[in-house]
Amino acid sequence: MTTVLIAVAVLIIVLIVGVPIPLAFFASTLTVVILGGYDYGFLLPYGYNKASSIILCAIPLFVLAGSFMEKGGIGESLVDWVGGFVGRIKGGLGIVMVVSCALFGAISGSGMATLSCIGSIMLPRMYAAGYPKGHCAALISSASVLALLIPPSLDMILFAFIGGTSILGCFAATVIPGIILCTLFSIINCVLLRNNPDVQFQKAIPRSERPKEASFGRRTIKAIPALLCPGIILGGIYGGFMTPTEAAAVSVIYAIPVGIFIYKGLNARTIKKSLIDAGTTSGVIMIMLFSVMVLSRLYTMENVPNKILSLLTTISDNRIVLLMLINIFLIVIGMLMDDTSAILLCTPMLMPVVTALGVSPIQFAAIVGVNLGLGCVTPPTAPFLYLGARIGGAPVNEMLRPTMFLIFFGWLPALILTTYVPGLSLWLPGLLGLV
Repeated sequence: MTTVLIAVAVLIIVLIVGVPIPLAFFASTLTVVILGGYDYGFLLPYGYNKASSIILCAIPLFVLAGSFMEKGGIGESLVDWVGGFVGRIKGGLGIVMVVSCALFGAISGSGMATLSCIGSIMLPRMYAAGYPKGHCAALISSASVLALLIPPSLDMILFAFIGGTSILGCFAATVIPGIILCTLFSIINCVLLRNNPDVQFQKAIPRSERPKEASFGRRTIKAIPALLCPGIILGGIYGGFMTPTEAAAVSVIYAIPVGIFIYKGLNARTIKKSLIDAGTTSGVIMIMLFSVMVLSRLYTMENVPNKILSLLTTISDNRIVLLMLINIFLIVIGMLMDDTSAILLCTPMLMPVVTALGVSPIQFAAIVGVNLGLGCVTPPTAPFLYLGARIGGAPVNEMLRPTMFLIFFGWLPALILTTYVPGLSLWLPGLLGLV
């Protein structure tokens, strides 16, 4: 166990000092091999065989589809369409931004793509309406993380592959927690702005003075190609017509003509950039995945899961307390690492532990998803928080107060419900016959 603790410490330290993530995982793996005296000759073929699964082809394809959607102009139509439902209420633009993030996340599967796309569209509109910069940047930072929960999610694909569970089950498990978070963020947004005199109401425009393109019907027609994308992907997967890998390929094929001919955001330059970005992102993930496959094998040989379970049970044998300790561990890891790195590190380590506690692997997917989403906006690392500050041009210190409200009255209640009310994450998978 000491060897593993040293390896985890090495991983965290080298990440903090700025070593590239794939090299950091290699350093951690090498630490276990050297200190444990293992022969790396059998570990390399093991890692290669695990990382060469056809299932993993879905990752670069979903990344590419998300990039095409981000650059193809799809976000603008989604934002305009969602705006038709909010009405003229104070804080309405904040609700539009939250819901738009959830919808765009169901298309892109990427939190960073959602943050940059919806943020660049909504933040200027909100600033013009008198919304505080710190509030807006904090809200988009948390709302964009919904892309990690609303399927198809790249993180859930990685979790399911490493944990040896159903990708479809993991997709379905995070839907209701994602909807709960979306609802809580919208409520918190309105509560924080209720007494702000600078925030303008949306003014009613007489029907006779509305431009034709502003009508809800026209906005709906314009948004239909964008809204069809998650329907095709998820309908094909859950309907049994496509595997996740095939659905990812279909999403790429669908995104190209929609982005070029309908929304006119894709061209030769943006397609080239999307290909480069997707290749870079996928390469980083695959290298990390190879390292983690080797590392997970070493965890098993070091009997890490049983040692963790023994350590936790010496503190308490109460299942509620043990789940709370696991959540605290995940939150701390999420505060120190990005979501992908945290999933790759924690899944092989904790999956046998929670299974021994009687927690379904499908429910654990939702618990991990909410935990790591919380970690993405919790300092010191908080990658989404800092990117939101940069995109929104807001000082981080102005974002801290609204971020704390979102954490304590949004993220934490959702995490508690997901952890201790299994039905929230298991009802939909059960309805689909996945558990």
